[in-house]
Amino acid sequence: MTPAERATGEGAPAQATPVAPLRIGNFSGFYGDRADALREMLTGGEVDVLTGDYLAELTMLILARDRLKDPSAGYARTFPRQLEDCLGLAHERGVRIVTNAGGLNPAGLADAVRELAERLGIPVRVAHVEGDDLTAAHPGVLAAHAYLGGFGIAECLRAGADIVITGRVTDAALVTGAAAAHFGWGPGEYDRLAGAVVAGHVLECGTQATGGNYAFFGDGDVRRPGFPLAEIHADGSSVIAKHPGTGGFVDTGTVTAQLLYETGGARYAGPDVTARLDTVRLRQDGPDRVRISGVRGEAPPPTLKVGLNRLGGFRNEVAFVLTGLDIEAKAALVREQMSDALAKSPPAETRWELVRTDRSDADTEETASALLRLVVRDSDPQVVGRALSGAAIELALASYPGFHVLAPPGKGDPYGVFEGVYVPHGAVDHRAVLHDGRRVRVAPPQGTRPFEDVPDPALPESLPTGGGPTRRAPLGLLAGARSGDKGGDANVGVWARSDDAWRWLAHELTVDRFRELIPEARDLTVTRHVLPHLRALNFVVTGILGTGVAARHRFDPQAKALGEWLRSRQVDIPEELL
Repeated sequence: MTPAERATGEGAPAQATPVAPLRIGNFSGFYGDRADALREMLTGGEVDVLTGDYLAELTMLILARDRLKDPSAGYARTFPRQLEDCLGLAHERGVRIVTNAGGLNPAGLADAVRELAERLGIPVRVAHVEGDDLTAAHPGVLAAHAYLGGFGIAECLRAGADIVITGRVTDAALVTGAAAAHFGWGPGEYDRLAGAVVAGHVLECGTQATGGNYAFFGDGDVRRPGFPLAEIHADGSSVIAKHPGTGGFVDTGTVTAQLLYETGGARYAGPDVTARLDTVRLRQDGPDRVRISGVRGEAPPPTLKVGLNRLGGFRNEVAFVLTGLDIEAKAALVREQMSDALAKSPPAETRWELVRTDRSDADTEETASALLRLVVRDSDPQVVGRALSGAAIELALASYPGFHVLAPPGKGDPYGVFEGVYVPHGAVDHRAVLHDGRRVRVAPPQGTRPFEDVPDPALPESLPTGGGPTRRAPLGLLAGARSGDKGGDANVGVWARSDDAWRWLAHELTVDRFRELIPEARDLTVTRHVLPHLRALNFVVTGILGTGVAARHRFDPQAKALGEWLRSRQVDIPEELL
């Protein structure tokens, strides 16, 4: 029953006043995002709830290391500074704030916000959500946190909280919790919840929904994109927009790009609901407005994901600059010299990579140079520290002509390893700690459904090329892409901008073709998912990021530009599409 139905009396739904759409905005997509975004969202237009997403796999590791030094730490310290400037404004305008800035210590951040409010003389009610911390059950890890859903947030808001602080909830839960509280949704209303999950996924990365990091960034002015907001309706449908006069733009392309970011197949599983991405319909609903409708939901899986962060060892690197002639021979010489030096105390892992950024007959020294990167890892900091730096620096006058490095190697840094494991819903004690101190247990879902991939749908009819002419050109002339990381895996979402381009792309960009274009994936498992309503293909490349971003396994450790690399690759495109 919705709040409006309760207000008019059970049994008289025909007289109930329809619940107004809920306007939810985002003011943070990561720990370190634009500091003035909270004020911008409060002053730029009408909004009911503002959400701030601060957490990522790497952020949890950073906060865990903070907590090792100071047990009272473990939350995003930038949030109270942002709030100090805007708390009075939010209170005056009746805007509620929901954020996962609590990180590893939501109770600590809630106390800090209460102290701030008392100092400023602003009467706000602060609640928090806890139960995600499972570190004690996983000995040897720095942090182990379950991804909770949105119903703890909903309990806090229903009880009257103005600010809700969470730890590790799913990014979309910030939105689903607010929507469930506003509309009175229960745990079994899967289609409505799934619609809110999709809206939440679009909002969670802030300006990535308004032209930031967008393949076709030339379509608008993206020098300073505004932050997004969603107008969510009682049936779970929504409109993605932004405040008038802010930079960037919102169209079906920017929303598609964000929908594909860090997702996989048609089923997008969460703790409250599994959203079916293959049911999402997008429609331009006016300037800077995209309507999302048709989203179907299913019962969530029987388990919750738990992110484990542990110390993997110590890492160091040095980049040798090779300039001018004989690049390969210079690289071979320094490799041999360094290998001989390191043989006395060999690191557990040694990786070399020659990056040919040099050009023939270059008119600047930088463009005449290539980089030879050496990365070492070991459990002993001395092996990757003093041993490496000493060996590299001793070559300063005794190696290839023009020897120098980008920066002297340091003492070596610890690196983290991320692992995702799964536990039953009952393994967590999910609780809403209300503003008056009451603790409310959040029950696990009543029904669950084992997670399994959806069989790929039929492909669209291929283009009747009839042996027509083709032109060798970058794939990105026809398709956009966005890529990202999930632990050691990466996903690359690719979408076409027209129906004819989709008919070609769906048949052209197979798994084998993807491996040809992305040689790093040739020996890895690549899974392709087809999303025809989005005219999109989503590729998941298993293991390309090693043990996750904190281990810095590759040049682009979060696979942020993997999609742009794919778009730059040359393929034979029918001329009629160009």
